[in-house]
Amino acid sequence: MRLLDQYKGLRRENYVLFFGRVVTNLGAMVWPMLTLIMNQKMGMSASTVAVVMVVAGIVLLPVSLLGGRLADRCNKKMLIVVCDTISVVFYIFCGIIPLSVTTIVLMLLAAACQSMEGPAYDALIADITRTEDRERAYSLQYLGANLGLVLSPTIAGFLFRNALWLAFIISGVAIGCSTLLIYFKVRDITPVKETSSISEYQSERSGIGLLTVIKENPVILLFVIAMALNTSAYRQFSYLMPLDLGRVHGDEGALIFGTVNSLNCLIVIIFTPLVTTWFARLPEPKKTLVGFLLQTVGFVLFASMLGHIPWYYAAILLFTWGEIFTTIASGPYISSRVPSSHRGRINGLISVVMALFMSVSQLLTGYLFDNFGSTTAWIFTYAIDAGAIILCIWLIITDRRRYPKLYVSPADRL
Repeated sequence: MRLLDQYKGLRRENYVLFFGRVVTNLGAMVWPMLTLIMNQKMGMSASTVAVVMVVAGIVLLPVSLLGGRLADRCNKKMLIVVCDTISVVFYIFCGIIPLSVTTIVLMLLAAACQSMEGPAYDALIADITRTEDRERAYSLQYLGANLGLVLSPTIAGFLFRNALWLAFIISGVAIGCSTLLIYFKVRDITPVKETSSISEYQSERSGIGLLTVIKENPVILLFVIAMALNTSAYRQFSYLMPLDLGRVHGDEGALIFGTVNSLNCLIVIIFTPLVTTWFARLPEPKKTLVGFLLQTVGFVLFASMLGHIPWYYAAILLFTWGEIFTTIASGPYISSRVPSSHRGRINGLISVVMALFMSVSQLLTGYLFDNFGSTTAWIFTYAIDAGAIILCIWLIITDRRRYPKLYVSPADRL
């Protein structure tokens, strides 16, 4: 319980958004299975699945930018509510109609709505939370997301064979409940007012454009590219891993992957409070580097021990530790270094850059998997992770020079 005490004292809306994440992800059953749905249910090759993913990524590019712009100009709460409501309709339709290409299109439209709300969600958390509390706030949201996800992938694994339609219905209903919760219980979204020296970099600058902010803060771009490379490699958790599990274990691959997903979420629930507490003094760039390294080691262990089921769970332990470090560092890193007036647009830009990198890597990975085998595809993934690690080391060196006040001890801040 002492570990959970660190989440006390946040604004009420943080806890409402936390419960919203829990409820939404209780029904997040279909997305972890998307690769297996297209590969095993619809007979698509790895390359075809990659093309679909890339097309989805291209579609989401303008959506994320639009979502970021709307987040800086509109009511963030209502943007989230409207986008969620539309996605609920699409998921319900997916459960009603027969599984087909139309189902995939509706899933992608639902994903577009949720991508549009993403920048608003991240910016809203930053708006309502003081700088020194943001790591705890983002950690709480991450914890809530995984509390909801801990059972849903395993349930989806059981539903995959004979009742996939039910997974779509459950997803729609769960997101609908979360939307109602946010609409009725999130009331005060007034941004906090800060006067400490560390808030200097967040001062509102309404009269300038996004490109000007980026030119003034090139270190942010370095962080974005490093994260984009890492996220491109991270995506293999829901692409290469299920493809390999389906190839090696056949119909049991979906169930195994479901349990691996559930373990991933369980590890997040257990270790997120621990990592948040134990590494509170570690700067965000160094947390990010630790995350990248652990993720890479986890992938190497999984690929090298393919066919030996117990090792999958050891690999996911390391991988998830890396995920925790990276996730709790990314939100606070961005929100403490960019003007508050541009948070939505910056988060939208991050989504776009990540989508571009993931699209290219997905195509190449699918091509390598179909033509040269799993091992070559994994080697390519390791190379991407290595690039992210190198950029992160560079980030650690340059970030302290650009934002020195963020490295001052709390006792010395005025």
